[in-house]
Amino acid sequence: MKTIPAEFLTTPIVYAVKDTYQIMVPVTCETVMWVQVGDKCFYDDCNGIFRSACSTHRMTVPMALLNKEKKYTVCYRVVHERKPYWSKTGDVMTYESCFRPVEKEPVHIYHLADAHAYVEEPIAAAQYFGDKLDVLILNGDIPDHSGTVEDFKNVHLIASEVTKGEIPIVFARGNHDTRGSAAELLPDHTPTDCGKSYYTFRLGHIWGVVLDTGEDKRDECEEYGGVVCSEDFRNRQIDFLKEVIENCKKEYEAEGVKNRIVVCHLPFTMDFPFPFDIADETYREWCRLLREHIKPQVMFCGHRHLLYVSEVGSERDNKGQPCPVVVGSRSVVISMRRRLTEKYPFYGGAYTLSPDSCHVIFNSNWGDTEQEQTLKF
Repeated sequence: MKTIPAEFLTTPIVYAVKDTYQIMVPVTCETVMWVQVGDKCFYDDCNGIFRSACSTHRMTVPMALLNKEKKYTVCYRVVHERKPYWSKTGDVMTYESCFRPVEKEPVHIYHLADAHAYVEEPIAAAQYFGDKLDVLILNGDIPDHSGTVEDFKNVHLIASEVTKGEIPIVFARGNHDTRGSAAELLPDHTPTDCGKSYYTFRLGHIWGVVLDTGEDKRDECEEYGGVVCSEDFRNRQIDFLKEVIENCKKEYEAEGVKNRIVVCHLPFTMDFPFPFDIADETYREWCRLLREHIKPQVMFCGHRHLLYVSEVGSERDNKGQPCPVVVGSRSVVISMRRRLTEKYPFYGGAYTLSPDSCHVIFNSNWGDTEQEQTLKF
């Protein structure tokens, strides 16, 4: 296994956003950084100034270029002292990585959500496909909350250990990710579309959209203490979906698209009891726009700590599902102290996606599987 530089917390991590890859590198010391793909360099800069006062670097690379080259080189300098004049930096050092884009059919996807600060268990579960894994979905609540920037380390560790920076990841935020003094800093450490946590992406013949429901209770809930405004945030995504529909020829109707998927932490297509009975009108409009225009084939969700497939028209279809909804995460949330003595299995979803079907298997870190099912499109 390739040695990770001491300056890196993990290997680089490659996220898919729109028609780009965001290569992110969490670091252990102050550095400046860029990525070379082919003969082109892509810098982590702010208006021509290298960023160094950050613990996670981000370099945005065109998908088409990295798909063609199938490798990238992270270049960096350690910053010893940054001054107005004659800053002191180390020599340029490099880390090379191969990359395997999505180019074949079917596609092996592993889905992780609701890790809630578990690390070893979700990593073990995600070994289901071995080196045949093509895409990792991290679908919210990977840390237990966003109390500190240190909590985001779990995202980096899982992403790195499962993919080694060699295959793409789709990331969606969960409701627990919105909680804590560092919640507003999460976009600095995870992929976004210019700061927005909802976006489209393209991986080979797969087109997808990531949606973000924000919190799962009303903004006025005493639990939040007046620090969230998720209602307006959800409504803004109605306009986002309408923009996607207007641009359909470059999105889900683009040449080569054979699969259309939705990734969202919370399965917003179903009704929830009080105090979780929120955003009914908004979620119905999301469903309508998806159902009548985008016509996705499958939606991947977490949040419920359950394993099931909700078919269109089933008892959980309360708002007009646009497609089958696969809820693929099950974990037991217990205190860190109890985790030392009490062991429980962690389940994720192993999905084999073809143009005409999705084969669903739920498996655990203990090696057992549940509910094998094939969805026909």
